[in-house]
Amino acid sequence: MDNVTATTNKQGRHGHVPVMRDRVTELLAPAIEAAGADAVIIDATLGAGGHAEHFLATFPQARLIGIDRDTHSLKEARERLAPFGERFCGVHARFDDLATAIDDQAGEIFDTVRVHGIAAALYDLGVSSMQLDQLERGFAYRADAPLDMRMDQNTQLTAADVLNTYSHGDIARILKTYGDERFAGKIATAIVREREKEPFRTSARLVELLYETIPAATRRTGGHPAKRIFQALRVEVNGELDSVEKSLGEITRRLRVGGRAVYMSYQSLEDRLVKKAFTELTTSQTPPGLPMDLPGTAPKFRTITRGAEKATENEIDDNPRAAPVRVRAIERISPEEDS
Repeated sequence: MDNVTATTNKQGRHGHVPVMRDRVTELLAPAIEAAGADAVIIDATLGAGGHAEHFLATFPQARLIGIDRDTHSLKEARERLAPFGERFCGVHARFDDLATAIDDQAGEIFDTVRVHGIAAALYDLGVSSMQLDQLERGFAYRADAPLDMRMDQNTQLTAADVLNTYSHGDIARILKTYGDERFAGKIATAIVREREKEPFRTSARLVELLYETIPAATRRTGGHPAKRIFQALRVEVNGELDSVEKSLGEITRRLRVGGRAVYMSYQSLEDRLVKKAFTELTTSQTPPGLPMDLPGTAPKFRTITRGAEKATENEIDDNPRAAPVRVRAIERISPEEDS
């Protein structure tokens, strides 16, 4: 999603700068410029459309497919990007369902992808500022709201469903795995006990339970007690980690030679998945000890970032939501048919 920060009112309702916009553009630019008139950019997590708008303005030959599972965000982005005309196409889909976005659509942009492949792709993972600002969506723990947390409101599972129907073991597993919560078992016990009195419906009751359950000493040093819990619930409701893993395979299969993909992660779990996949894609499959790569075993990708890049101190000062971001980028160096 488009994790952003508000700036001045003179820029209107889109007055924000996407996180690491300039660095992401720098990473993708060689691939976009090399593709020329055939350049197609995938913004797989369109959000408010900030990155997409910058790409379309910076690369006048490029066309862009924007994907988002949130119908509200997609509507807003389509309005914002309407001045770019047929150079932009918005698609309602999960970011890991690139096949649907490309193969089930008609039009010149999609035909270009089918023939030439994707020049550049951006995955800006995590919950967007726009979603956080919509209190009724239940993503933010600092305001009382329905326990929803669905990025795509056409889906069924909500955070309230998880709290009210999952077993003690499953709740504890989710809180531990997705939130790295050391008191996961204790919190799960409290949730199961309290839901027997009355089902969970709004965030305030959950936050109150967390304050009562997590020891005071931990609350004083570990940040807001609800932050990890809300993250874990959001990941479960939206199947975020499964989507990250699937998206890595989808995009790498469709990148043209010289094409680049950038992943922006805001959670360590996401970043570890990206790092593992990039390591596998850029490592030779030749058995160790041989002097050269055997036919068909040479890596078809190279990394173009050294480790995970972070936002600058100045950007973090301007936008605290940029603090946890980790950026990794990859480039295809040989065609798929060589395998």
